[in-house]
Amino acid sequence: MIWEYLSLTRVYTKPKGKLPDWNEPVVLATREPPTVADFCDRIHRGLLRQFKHALVWGASARHRPQRVGKEHVLADEDVVQIVKRV
Repeated sequence: MIWEYLSLTRVYTKPKGKLPDWNEPVVLATREPPTVADFCDRIHRGLLRQFKHALVWGASARHRPQRVGKEHVLADEDVVQIVKRV
């Protein structure tokens, strides 16, 4: 209830080929619903320039995993894996 009241969203990271890191979520505090672009900006400012697509597991995904762009709206406790351009 506190997370909803403060408009905080927990998003977990998943490195390629490994299990998600359930210990330290990335906390996004935005007035609008958070997007993948907000998530990338929170991790590292230069990450958005190298962004290709993301894989999302959780409530905001229709498939497990779902390939999404940077405009995709994330839900609380989603798991995100970022794929960068080479």
